[in-house]
Amino acid sequence: MNENTLWIERWKNKEIGFNQSEANPFMIKHFASLNLKKGDSILVPLCGKSIDMLWLLAQGYKVRGIELSEEAVIQFFAELGKEAKVSTLGELLCYSSDDIHIYVGDIFKVTAQILGKVDAIYDRASLVALTKDLRIDYAKHLRSITNNAPQLLLCFEYEQSLMNRSPYSVDEEEVKSHYAKHYNVKMLCKEKIVGGFKGKLPASDVVWLLG
Repeated sequence: MNENTLWIERWKNKEIGFNQSEANPFMIKHFASLNLKKGDSILVPLCGKSIDMLWLLAQGYKVRGIELSEEAVIQFFAELGKEAKVSTLGELLCYSSDDIHIYVGDIFKVTAQILGKVDAIYDRASLVALTKDLRIDYAKHLRSITNNAPQLLLCFEYEQSLMNRSPYSVDEEEVKSHYAKHYNVKMLCKEKIVGGFKGKLPASDVVWLLG
């Protein structure tokens, strides 16, 4: 079973312990660092049914999501209480309502033409969800389809040998290897996770501004 199939199966089987019940506090604290204005378009890659998208909408932003699992997107709009318009864009589906559009399918099939103008990227659980080889391709593709739009990037750091599965550890050296040639890379904060990652593994939350 490949990574894509595994992800879709996890949503079908409701194995979604990674999904948050409240908006991410690091996003709330640091989002203003992007210096955006109401009406700007925010891309949320590998978005699932993240409640962070509701917070972004409430601040007056337009949201563009990309998600492999159609089930996650169906659940998002059901919980939003809105009926989505569904259209086909090549190999992708697009679920849309008012100021939110979520593209369903492989992120590597999404083009700049499909997305349109992107003013910023909010990457909370995307880069860290991918294996190291995929992270290289993902970062390059994300830059390409957004014309190097600024990013608020949330990562984890821990000893990778102690847990060889997602969400993966992405350290400063790797973040800079993906982005330093294209952005001014700034660490906004690094905080130890109380009780450790998954309740046992020493780890830190790290927030990056790529501008």
